[in-house]
Amino acid sequence: MRKRLAVLFAVLALVAAACGSGEAEEETTTTADDAVAPAQDTGGSTLAAVQARGQLICGVSGTAVGFSETDAQGNTTGFDADFCRAIAAAVLGDANAVLFKSLTSAERFEALKNNAIDVLVRNTTWTQSRDTDIGMQFVATTYYDGQQLMANPANLPAINAGSTLADIDGATVCTNAGTTTEKNITEGALVNNVSITLETVEIFPEAMEKFRAGSCDIVTTDGSGLFGERSAAIQAGEEGAESWVIFPASPISKEPLGPVVRQGDDQWFDIVQWTVFATFIADEHGVTSANVNDMMNSTPELSRLFGGEGELQTSMGLSADAFLQVIAQVGNYGEIFERNLTGPLNLQREGSFNMQWFDGGLIYAPPAR
Repeated sequence: MRKRLAVLFAVLALVAAACGSGEAEEETTTTADDAVAPAQDTGGSTLAAVQARGQLICGVSGTAVGFSETDAQGNTTGFDADFCRAIAAAVLGDANAVLFKSLTSAERFEALKNNAIDVLVRNTTWTQSRDTDIGMQFVATTYYDGQQLMANPANLPAINAGSTLADIDGATVCTNAGTTTEKNITEGALVNNVSITLETVEIFPEAMEKFRAGSCDIVTTDGSGLFGERSAAIQAGEEGAESWVIFPASPISKEPLGPVVRQGDDQWFDIVQWTVFATFIADEHGVTSANVNDMMNSTPELSRLFGGEGELQTSMGLSADAFLQVIAQVGNYGEIFERNLTGPLNLQREGSFNMQWFDGGLIYAPPAR
């Protein structure tokens, strides 16, 4: 297996998620019930299959607030959805050439292994077992998160923002099955010697329904998801949402999230990984969708990255200006973050590990050379 960028630091998720809008967000999508044919037989090359089809098939959640949400008109928006668009812009020159496939946690890896999708961008945590036993290939982390819990004081008045796992003895906890979240809360309860009743559901919105109905004392998932759910409920004027308590202050797990591809296709791995890195590098240099044409030659590295002398994109099977199209059509990492995770809910990237490396974060790309 290739040498890949790995991150071995603790994770603190201090931001929330909500769906955003932008120029590259006007396209039709698919739902979990829509049939998607396997990719064409192109000798194992995902790039060839995508280019022959003229469309990227991207696996997403479709119900993850701020990451990928599909509305009643079939439009999918969010942080993950925009990285699907970035890949389409790099490979096909068109950020809207994406067919979104909504998948549950239980479905996602089989869909990827069986060629029902080209790439999985579904708030999926990079773990050892998924990297090895399940046989996935994780590219660069796009979002550093961590698991937290949310309680309704009406049901658990003793819980506050300073509470810990040790304070949830006897509680009924809801989350979705087949996730690291389910494993983390089970192990956490065992380590803290507390007894909980765990109720699992297929998709997280079902957990939120139980939480609202009072059949769950606590709901748990990545911190970003909880902050996003609470903020969206507050914005919708939902009674009692402002009192929902998210705890503990320090997440109970590390949840590095990012795109996933099949093992055995090194060319496709490189393309997806360097598409992500291109958004990081542009963000690092202040290159945005508005100024990329003016700044594309401002440094030798940017010139190479955007198709100038010494470019490496054509050797990857892409057009020389592939990453220029990514930034022009979708934006840099900061723009994607702001559009989907900050702007709609006024929740900040600053102070989290999703800042650039020189600002105390973990967003870091190798040099484009």
